[in-house]
Amino acid sequence: MARKLIIASRNQGKITEVRRNLEGLGIEWVTWRDLESWPDLAEDGDSYYENALSKAEKLTLMKGWAALADDSGLEVDALGGAPGVLSARYSGVKGDDQSNIRRLLDEMRGVPPEKRGARFVCVIVLCFPGGDHLKVEGRCEGTIVYQPRGAGGFGYDPVFQPLGYRLTFAQLPPQEKDALSHRGRALRDLRKLLMESPNLLERLEV
Repeated sequence: MARKLIIASRNQGKITEVRRNLEGLGIEWVTWRDLESWPDLAEDGDSYYENALSKAEKLTLMKGWAALADDSGLEVDALGGAPGVLSARYSGVKGDDQSNIRRLLDEMRGVPPEKRGARFVCVIVLCFPGGDHLKVEGRCEGTIVYQPRGAGGFGYDPVFQPLGYRLTFAQLPPQEKDALSHRGRALRDLRKLLMESPNLLERLEV
C-alpha cells in the first residue's frame, strides 16, 4: 500500500513548499497534473479555515483519498487587515501576483515605515476519508517594503520583509524562508502531528 496525499492547489509555489517541508514521510504526492479531472476549488469563504476545509473536503470526497489544502493571506495594518482572504485576487484577477503587488503598493503610497506592519497568515487543513480533519495555523510578522525586491518565492514575497531581517521573502534562500514563514511554521506543526501519531500516517494509505 502507498501513502497518497492530494495537494489541493494549482499554485506550483505552494506545492513545492508543501513537498519540501513534509519530505521524508514516505508520502506519494498527488497534484492536479496527476488527475484526469480537477474540481473548481473556489475560495468564497469568510475565513482561511473555511476556504482550506472546503478545498480539502471536495477533493477527498471526489477521490476517496486524503487531501491537504492551504489558504493564506497577507494582512496589512495600515489597510485594516486587507487584503486578507482576498489576497490571491486582490487586483481582481486570481493568481496575478504582479497586479496584486501593484495595487498593494499603490494603496500604501505615503505610509511611513513605522506604520507598514503586516503579517502572513496560513491555515492548512488535512482532510481524511470519512470526514474528519486536522487543522494547523502559522503566522509571520513583518513589514511592507516600498519596492519589490528579489526573484524568489511567489505572491507577495517580494514586498514582505520579516521582522529582524533586511531581506524580503523573495530574497531569502528557500530553506531560510521555510524556517520563518507562515506556511513553513504550519507545515512543521503538521509534520509533528503526523510523526507523533503513526495511525494518522496509516490513514493516508490506499
